Amino acid sequence: MYDKIYDVKNSLLFLFFSLFILSVSAQQKYTVSGYVKDKTNGESSLGATVYIKEILKGTTTNSSGFYSITIEEGEYTLAISYIGFKTIEQKIILNKNIRLNYEIEPDVITTDELTVIGERKDGNVDETVMSTVELDIKKIKSLPAFFGEIDVLKTIQLLPGVQAAGEGNAGFYVRGGGLDQNLILLDGATVYNASHLAGFVSVFNSDAIKDVKLIKGGMPAEYGGRLSSVLDITMNDGNMKKYEAEGGIGIMSSRLTLQGPIKKDTASFIISYRRFYLGDILQPFISDSSNLKGTNYYFYDLNAKLNWIISEKDRLYLSGYMGEDVMTYVNNKDGFATNIPSGNAIVSLRWNHLFNDKLFSNTTLSYTRYKFELGLEQGQIEFKLFSGIYDWNAKMDFNYLPSILHSVKFGLDYTFHKFVPSNVSIKSDEVYFNTGDIIKNYANDAAFYLSDDWDINERLRVHVGLRYSLFQHVGPFKRYKNNQFGSPVDTVVYDNFETVKLYQGLEPRLTARYTLNNTSSVKASYTQNYQYLHLVNFASVSLPMDVWAPSTDEVKPQFARQYAAGYFKNFKDNKFETSVEVYYKTMDNQVEYKDGAVPQDNAGNNVDHQFTYGKGWSYGAEFFVKKRFGKVNGWIGYTLSWTNKQFEELNDGNVFPAKYDRRHDASVVLTYNPSKRWVIGAVWVYATGSALTLPEQRYTIQGQIVSDYGNRNSFRMDAYHRMDLSLTLKGKEEKKFKSDWVLSIYNVYNRMNPSFIYFATEGSVYDGTLEIQAKQVSFFGILPSISWNFKF
Repeated sequence: MYDKIYDVKNSLLFLFFSLFILSVSAQQKYTVSGYVKDKTNGESSLGATVYIKEILKGTTTNSSGFYSITIEEGEYTLAISYIGFKTIEQKIILNKNIRLNYEIEPDVITTDELTVIGERKDGNVDETVMSTVELDIKKIKSLPAFFGEIDVLKTIQLLPGVQAAGEGNAGFYVRGGGLDQNLILLDGATVYNASHLAGFVSVFNSDAIKDVKLIKGGMPAEYGGRLSSVLDITMNDGNMKKYEAEGGIGIMSSRLTLQGPIKKDTASFIISYRRFYLGDILQPFISDSSNLKGTNYYFYDLNAKLNWIISEKDRLYLSGYMGEDVMTYVNNKDGFATNIPSGNAIVSLRWNHLFNDKLFSNTTLSYTRYKFELGLEQGQIEFKLFSGIYDWNAKMDFNYLPSILHSVKFGLDYTFHKFVPSNVSIKSDEVYFNTGDIIKNYANDAAFYLSDDWDINERLRVHVGLRYSLFQHVGPFKRYKNNQFGSPVDTVVYDNFETVKLYQGLEPRLTARYTLNNTSSVKASYTQNYQYLHLVNFASVSLPMDVWAPSTDEVKPQFARQYAAGYFKNFKDNKFETSVEVYYKTMDNQVEYKDGAVPQDNAGNNVDHQFTYGKGWSYGAEFFVKKRFGKVNGWIGYTLSWTNKQFEELNDGNVFPAKYDRRHDASVVLTYNPSKRWVIGAVWVYATGSALTLPEQRYTIQGQIVSDYGNRNSFRMDAYHRMDLSLTLKGKEEKKFKSDWVLSIYNVYNRMNPSFIYFATEGSVYDGTLEIQAKQVSFFGILPSISWNFKF
């Protein structure tokens, strides 16, 4: 697979060469460029539409608010449009290159009177991208919240093609892909674990977030390293106009954000902190004699960012995130205690540079760390397990805009990985057991990409891209050679930076949009991805012990191809957006632990000796209807899909449904503004029950219960559905102080959705009274919560 020469390679290279020739051979053209930002706080406006009214063509601003349009000499009307802001129009005479910066003002109209410019086709129909959704953080805050916590990840679970990992869980699956197949970025840095509280709350504090973009298919060439999706999250830059404080106080957690100018219109800061404290509140109610005395749980998130405009051409951003979970469980009666700390740390330094009116660059240096620890104590025995992943990353992204018909992007990306997968230590009294050396893996991960968004004619636009990725597993490394019983009998030692295994491959990306008329279009895409990192879970262990592991001489990279096509239609002057998309995805070299694998088997051995390999495929259709503005707005989404897997060493080699296979998945999301002070939010979701493996029959042999399991994931739990409601009352507006009360009710009709099933036994085998019953565990019934939010 890795030595193939794709036919598309030569055609893409020829196409890129042709595009550059065309861009320099056209008649005399001039460029209007500049920056767009919010007048109230100086924040750059990401995704604002800037276009020429006379030809109905233009562009959108990048993450720094920069735009560039190159067209023939003449007189034009330049328009700047952004939902929720007043539209700006200006007559320009383009007989030379000009620089025009704009500050846009919020539009005070929030009812059905709000309109967008009707002459221009909406991005849902007109843009090349498909399977992509950008979420407004203000809309997210108006939806019902689990435990009162506004959550980005739970909001994207309400979109078609995205499925929740479980009841209340912030993890998500996209178009049949696993949890590890989602690339999650925070200001350009990778986030490896995006959840707190065993997955119930995400690590993203909504007060610190400016923009959220989810890509489910048609992944552009600048993204890579994952098979299924990209979740690109951008933090707020910090208010450059004035000092602000905002936050919220809830039943279980509180948050506070401070931001303001270091030097007005030149430099700013933002710092945001969130703390979960329910465990601390409960401590006084746990008596000293309780078996649970000493049990506690808390987490925190800290976001910070500095933003400095050095000059018209240079801008620096320094952002950081640190979060930690600490869970302690004590059972004094049994003499048992466990401590589970885990957390992320991220630092990112970005430099934006404008070479000229047509060439923009973004250089990023970042460090990412995720670690997980598990400590168990019972009597004199102590068991500890720890794992982690550490990344040092550097990347350069360039955007070249030769004309209004082309937007060329190219760049390179390099990461040095350090993996510490599932290392174990065991102690009994004062005796330490030899569990072998601490296992570490190192790797170089690099990629180069080139793409162009090309308007071929009035109806046809294509996005064509090519990504070349390379992954090198290097020393120091010990490869243990095992005998037939799984015990090491020999060792191969690799020195520092000596190549253990090298993988490389081409990843073509192609998306096309054909406009049928002013309100409808059809789109199609093809993407090919390699994934060199793997997240593997112990099926035999119920604790959160997922392990990140690299591709090695035994573990091949995951590889996927995805085909998608869709029809997009807008109604009533772009007030309603609708779409239907179909997709088919194949996934090779999927990784799972072998049946019966446990963490201690890694002691003095390579973790990949416990892996088994297979393939998967997913296909389905997604339906989406969205009302964009007005007193009542929201969306309805529905997905019909199938996801299957096949492993030679699992399920006797037969095909089986993935545990996250969902035949039907539906969501209804609505917000209603009856007045300026009241906002009502409602969410209803439905999903086919999760697939799992259960015994088909049980019998006894010599007094012992023996289970005879059926095919893997052949049983379905009951369907999942619930409704959430929220009511927001905004305080009377004052010049310097704003506040609101939010009442949320999770699972309004108290549906007891199944989380997992276990078997309980009663009676005795010997007297014939033995009864075995399957019992369903449901975590959450109806859950009301209230919070008070403020801003001044």
